[in-house]
Order: sequence, then structure tokens, then C-alpha cells
Amino acid sequence: MEKKNKLIIAIMILYAIGILAVTWGILLGDLNLAEWEIIILILATIIAIVLIILNLKNIFKTKNASSSKTDSNGLKLDSDNYRKGSNGLKLDSNDSKGDFNDSTLDSKIAIDVKNVSMDFQISGEKIDNLKEYVIKSIKGEIVKEDFHALSDVSFQVKKGDKLGIIGLNGAGKSTLLKIIAGVMKPSKGSVKVRGKIAPLLELGAGFDNNYTGAENIFLNGAILGFSKSFIESKYDEIVEFADLGHFINVPIKNYSSGMRSKLGFSVATLVKPDVLLLDEVLSVGDVKFRKKSKEKIEELFNSGATVVLVSHGIKNIREICNQAVWLDQGKLIMSGPVEEVCDAYEKINDE
Repeated sequence: MEKKNKLIIAIMILYAIGILAVTWGILLGDLNLAEWEIIILILATIIAIVLIILNLKNIFKTKNASSSKTDSNGLKLDSDNYRKGSNGLKLDSNDSKGDFNDSTLDSKIAIDVKNVSMDFQISGEKIDNLKEYVIKSIKGEIVKEDFHALSDVSFQVKKGDKLGIIGLNGAGKSTLLKIIAGVMKPSKGSVKVRGKIAPLLELGAGFDNNYTGAENIFLNGAILGFSKSFIESKYDEIVEFADLGHFINVPIKNYSSGMRSKLGFSVATLVKPDVLLLDEVLSVGDVKFRKKSKEKIEELFNSGATVVLVSHGIKNIREICNQAVWLDQGKLIMSGPVEEVCDAYEKINDE
């Protein structure tokens, strides 16, 4: 290790210790500082620690490089962290995306959900500021409870099926849909999906309020996995379908919720997917756009896509779906033909 690196680390360690000492004095009540001064001290401590870590990484970079292997192209790859995918891309071996667009599935199966569980930690404490959070964390006064949104859920969806997911509020329907879409990674279990996914979950999610509608088309398209060149080729089509007029060049923060949904819907339905995921999105926007969106969704339905629909409207589930899954408090109660599942669900909840 060079003398220069040793000196930098020593200075940063002393700096961090000094900041921590001052912070500790504040917690014990020996020092009285304004809240903004406390925040600056805490941030300075964090920055010092990060700088130490980054400097250590740079020091040992050459050592790590020597343990890597060279591929046929002369590129050095760490064999422990990377693998070469079928499409030539090098993916982290622990990347959850490996579970999606899975070609290992039976050709008749579009979605395979196996023993999926999803756990969250919920804090009952009301914390209003950073100072209070830091003090309570150090004193161990923040108590978090485990919440099981999904518990060991398993089912399969055949290619071309229309599956409805039903259940009361808090049953885990939307959480399950987000896991299938790849937005969330399950705590346990696995999900495999065959084909291209179009998730119509929270329309407009990911929009930046300070960007214009036009700029958010590219931003939202990138989030959905579309390339810039593809968005450029479809830009006029998106703008025409969204029917926002001159508002397309206005920042999103000035949009109504309906306008945001119209733009989000126009981008999300840009391609014909193999798997369509819907979370209560059967029609959006004003009367004119609702007609257009309904026709678009029916077009996607009739294209042979596999559909997974979450809805509280049992009538919609019966009309659209041929299969259904019933969830209650995160547990799978029943799955099978839509009429049988819906009849059982309504019988229990009407009593």
C-alpha cells in the first residue's frame, strides 16, 4: 500500500472519529446544536465513511483484477460474479431477471409461480425527522413488525389463458402482480415467465414531474425496456393516441391524473405482448379516451396474449377470464375455472 493512500485513510479515519465524538456528545446532552447542524454532522460522517470504503476499493483493485479470467475476446471477467447469457449479455448470476422470459418453461406454460412468499417490515413508530430517527435507532427504540403479504403461493398459467386474481383489500393481489411483472423480487420462491411482458399496473409510474410529456415518453419507455430508437420510431403514434395536444410539451406536474394515465397507457400498450398484466386498468381518462383504451385492450386480448387481471369487479373477471385465483391474507385459497372460483368467493363473502 502506497504512503499516499495510508495518509488519506488515516486522515479520513480521524475525521470520522471526530464527527462521531461530537455526535455522541449531542446524544448524551452535553452539546446543544441546531437541528440543521446535527444533520450536517451526520452527513459528514457518512461521507467520510464512504470515502474510506471507496479508497480501500481502489487500493485493492489491482489485487482483485489478478484473480479474474480472460475470455476468448481478451476481456477480463470475474467468474464468480458474471455468467454469459444466451443473448450474449453478461448478467449477474444472482440477478432476479433470470427468472423472467424463461425459455426453460414448458411451451404450453406462460407463467409458473412456485412457492412465492413476500415479507415486509412495518414500523409502528411515527418519526418526523432525521434527528429523531438516528436517536431512536441508536437507542433501539424503533420496533418493526413482519408483515406477510404473500405466503407460499403456487400456480401455473397456460399460454393463451385469461387469469383473474380476486380477493379482498390487502389480500396480496397487486403485490403478486408486481412480482410476476418483475417489479418486485419475492422473499422466497420463484416466478418464471415465457415471452414479452406488458405490465399495466400503475400508469405513469416512473414519470418525472419536472420533465415534459414528450421527455417522459422516452423515460417511461426506457423503464419498460424499449430502446431510444424504437421510441423515436413510435413517437408520433404515441402522441396521437394519447391525444394531449400542446400539453405534450408541458411539464407532467401540470397534468391531471387522467392526463398522466392517458400518456402512461399510450406508452405501455405500444407493443403486442405475450403476457399482459392488468391491475384494475380496464379504462382510463375521459369518455373519448376510455373508448379508445377499451378497444386497445380488447385488441390485445384477441391477439392471443396470456392475460393476468386483478380486479375487485367479479363481473369483469367472469366476462374476461377463463381461470381464476383467489387470495386471502396472502394465502392461496382456491384456483381453477373462473365460474367455480368466483361462485365460492361470492358464497363466502355474501354470508
